[in-house]
Amino acid sequence: MPSHQRLLLDNQLCFALYSTSLAMTSLYKPLLEPLGLTYTQYLIMLILWEQDGMGLKDIAERLGQQSGALTPVIKRLESQGLVHRRRSDEDERSLVISLTEAGKTMEQQALEVNQCIISHCGMEVPELQALKQLLNDLRHKLGS
Repeated sequence: MPSHQRLLLDNQLCFALYSTSLAMTSLYKPLLEPLGLTYTQYLIMLILWEQDGMGLKDIAERLGQQSGALTPVIKRLESQGLVHRRRSDEDERSLVISLTEAGKTMEQQALEVNQCIISHCGMEVPELQALKQLLNDLRHKLGS
């Protein structure tokens, strides 16, 4: 490939990942609105549906974020009645985030969101699983 073509925006892996991420986030927005969730709130709820009662630091680590950046998001989820925060019994400096009954109930509604996303992608489930695995492998190789 000639050197001038290597610097074309459309040839950059980073741009393909960035623009796909924007498109995916935009796809989620109208699907999450009826649930009253932002995309970041949805990701936190996914983590808690997987393992309820997690520490804020553990949630932040799963998302590759700083816990301070998630604190306002968690507070909004709490004000919506979906989670509650409490001090850890082991370390009172740490916060533990748990689902409320309303938060647990919302998981059923979120299943529909997942199905809509899969159908919008226009790919078969095995293709999507293979793509996800490739992206996970890349993320691990990049050190995140």
